[in-house]
Amino acid sequence: MQNLDRAISFIVECEKLKGVLRRSYLVGIERRENSAEHSWSLAVMAMALMPGTGLDALRVLKMLLIHDIVEIDAGDTFAYAAQDGKVERERLAAERIFGLLDPEVAREFHALWEEFEAGTTPEAAFSNGLDRLMPILQNFRSEGRSWRENGVRYEQVVSRNQPALSAAADGELWAYAKGMIEEARDQGWLPVGGDPHTV
Repeated sequence: MQNLDRAISFIVECEKLKGVLRRSYLVGIERRENSAEHSWSLAVMAMALMPGTGLDALRVLKMLLIHDIVEIDAGDTFAYAAQDGKVERERLAAERIFGLLDPEVAREFHALWEEFEAGTTPEAAFSNGLDRLMPILQNFRSEGRSWRENGVRYEQVVSRNQPALSAAADGELWAYAKGMIEEARDQGWLPVGGDPHTV
């Protein structure tokens, strides 16, 4: 086992992720989710959707559980807002937070985080797809609550999510998400028009 004091320091630091609020609302609950809840939801989603994909399940679960730990320092950047400085903030956060661990474990976690960010392996592409699918599902189930509160448009949701969702699970995730996005548009929860890049 690695150095217990270092591991506990990392574990305690990760408690702070529960205090990082996202824009999405929990399904059926009148409050916004935090980033720790988001990561847990993605892990559950992965366990439900992964059978039959041939993916390395443990690698996917590890990526999903650590991919947002950097938000302890960097905060959650709203997907439809300007992304200026996000990459550098998250890089510095990864170095500090994973650096709390023994060097071998720190290297593994950092490599998994970088793999997720790059999204080029099948496991990372699948993980990224789930990361995009969950907020769409949450918004769809709340009649576009977060989208409506933040003035998000149909074109923004398509532009932001189609590439990652199309690259995962042979496009099945995009086909499913597209149905929700189009119904949200038709219901008036996701207006058409406006700048497709930022709110």
